[in-house]
Amino acid sequence: MSNLSSKKFTRRDMLKAVGAAGVTLGFPAIVPSSVFGQNAPSNRIVVGMIGMGRQAMYANTNPFLYSKDCQLVAVCDVDKWRLAGAKKKVDDFYKNSDCRAYTDWRELVARDDIDAIMNSTPDHWHVPISLAAVRKGKHVSCEKPLTLSIAQGRVLADAAKKSGVVFRTDSECRSDAYMHKTAELAYNGYLGNIKRIEVGVPAGDTPGGNPEPMDVPEELDYDMWLGPAPLKPYTVDRVHPRKSYDRPGWMRCRDTCEGMITNWGTHLLDVAQQLNKTERTGPISVEGTGKYPDPGSGLWNVLTEFRVQYKYAKGVVLDYLIDVPYLRVEGDEGWIQAHWHSKGGLTAHDKSIFRTKFKDSDTRLPQRMDKADFIYAIKNKCNTMADAEVGHRTCSMGQLGHIAIQCGKKLNWDPNSEQFTNDDQANKLLYISYRKPWELSAM
Repeated sequence: MSNLSSKKFTRRDMLKAVGAAGVTLGFPAIVPSSVFGQNAPSNRIVVGMIGMGRQAMYANTNPFLYSKDCQLVAVCDVDKWRLAGAKKKVDDFYKNSDCRAYTDWRELVARDDIDAIMNSTPDHWHVPISLAAVRKGKHVSCEKPLTLSIAQGRVLADAAKKSGVVFRTDSECRSDAYMHKTAELAYNGYLGNIKRIEVGVPAGDTPGGNPEPMDVPEELDYDMWLGPAPLKPYTVDRVHPRKSYDRPGWMRCRDTCEGMITNWGTHLLDVAQQLNKTERTGPISVEGTGKYPDPGSGLWNVLTEFRVQYKYAKGVVLDYLIDVPYLRVEGDEGWIQAHWHSKGGLTAHDKSIFRTKFKDSDTRLPQRMDKADFIYAIKNKCNTMADAEVGHRTCSMGQLGHIAIQCGKKLNWDPNSEQFTNDDQANKLLYISYRKPWELSAM
């Protein structure tokens, strides 16, 4: 005890000690709410948020603010206008001025009193920030698509598993009522043996964007925003609209995002992988075609059209294309088609299948929403519905398709080694280069 008394003993240390033994340092294993109050810090998950743009402000902040199990204590963004808006939102909710605001995410991650991180940054920052956080022992919820390359995803998935933290890939699609119903019925064999899956995602990455260099706005730390991305001149359409939460241009630049093939794809392909029972592996071949914007059409350069076909070891075929957001699964005893944010609803070969009474022996898939699932897993020390491995494998699906389009040929894929077996050039596309000082090895 004398050694302990000579150093700072934090709330985190106290909780670790209490969790490791029945009674430690005079604290009971379960601190009753009558001692500290139901909303005392010792009973709540302390959360910091990194990236306070459109998705963070419209979708990711409120679930933590309104959760009785969480306390949001810090926000971070390289855009000072967005940062000020985020701090105000948190302070207004708690009716104080306690929320700390950071422009450097490393300072937030370094805080010992923060338990969990919500990573809502642009795609090129997902892995460096999430990797640093899990290595620091933080629980992480990270926006999809999880990575910009398959090699990145493997590094992150392995690090998250090694650290033992809770990790959540932030997609709500598999909790949607139509998607959940479709997945449960297919997963439990009510369509017979699955033969074919079809996934559609919307168009939206139209050509355009002004490539002309501009002065960097005073509120933006552009070098920090670029981070690991290639060093290129600032233009508003490469980043995000000033003092606005409109759709950002970075989602249509290949340095920072792969476009719809991974953006929306990691929603619906996630459900396809789940119901096919391949969410921790992948297909054995991929081929596809696609179209990029014409040269000279503007800054934005992600795919505007694509059609990809995957084949799995058990013979299942998955077709993936630009259309409207939907999922169709066909078995040897029937089919179901579920639409998401599009007309069409939920249809099947026989609608009576939706009145199926599940048996006790059936596997019932969880249906918690994304942030609720993250919080639940932290509280209950269990896995999330879509951990880093699942998120990596889902993101890989879009990336495999993108690589096949670039190579212009059918590629054979080994999901165990995560290597192509018939094209060395394709294997080089599994990697991307970071701009120093943001190499993965340094994180």
